[in-house]
Amino acid sequence: MRRHRKAKIVATLGPASSNPERIRALFEAGADVFRFNFSHGTREDHQARYDIVRKLERETGRPIAVLADLQGPKLRVGAFTEGSITLTAGALFRLDLDERPGDQRRVGMPHPEIFQALKPGVELLLDDGKVRLGVESCGPDHAETRVAVAGALSNRKGVSVVGAVLPLSVLTDKDRRDLDFALGMGADWIALSFVQRPADMEQIRAVVSKRANVMAKLEKPSAIDCLDEIVALSEGIMVARGDLGVEMPP
Repeated sequence: MRRHRKAKIVATLGPASSNPERIRALFEAGADVFRFNFSHGTREDHQARYDIVRKLERETGRPIAVLADLQGPKLRVGAFTEGSITLTAGALFRLDLDERPGDQRRVGMPHPEIFQALKPGVELLLDDGKVRLGVESCGPDHAETRVAVAGALSNRKGVSVVGAVLPLSVLTDKDRRDLDFALGMGADWIALSFVQRPADMEQIRAVVSKRANVMAKLEKPSAIDCLDEIVALSEGIMVARGDLGVEMPP
């Protein structure tokens, strides 16, 4: 029997929810869609969960949707000699393309395209906004910043650039491989992370065609500025409150 409610419940599957008994329990508790997070796990993991979901679908006679959530481009700092540092308010801190481990004065950020998008006054949020840096000067291979909000910073924490449309492809090489696998597996939905502009949706639609529905994840303020166009190119929208909230003003 189909569930006729309009609101659907999405359950993310992971290491603690991968066996047939747990997946069945989630379904019987109300899950309509199972989300496969392609930021984690192997193809073998995803295939095994997919097979369990489809077997459950056959046994219950109810449609169950599979959502493949692509990782998307992730900006991260490099590693530190001691594993972590503590930045103090007002201190100068440099981001650059040097691959050597970082210290109290600098750390690598292996994304040359990002330095091209920076300018004085731009704010950088590190580790989900726990540390905030203000760009004072920058060049094609570095940025000199001042610490606005102090805190600890450890290896390979994420970086967000506030108020900038970044010159990044929305599909990384990993995403393209994962997308091919997910479509071949039979995923019903593909979620695209860090959508910034309508062209990002056009890019994935050209690959997916009619093989699956496409969901845009709103994680960047620039996506809100062109929301109508993005909605028109999507079958679904996911508001990623965590990432979006870090960059949006109060």
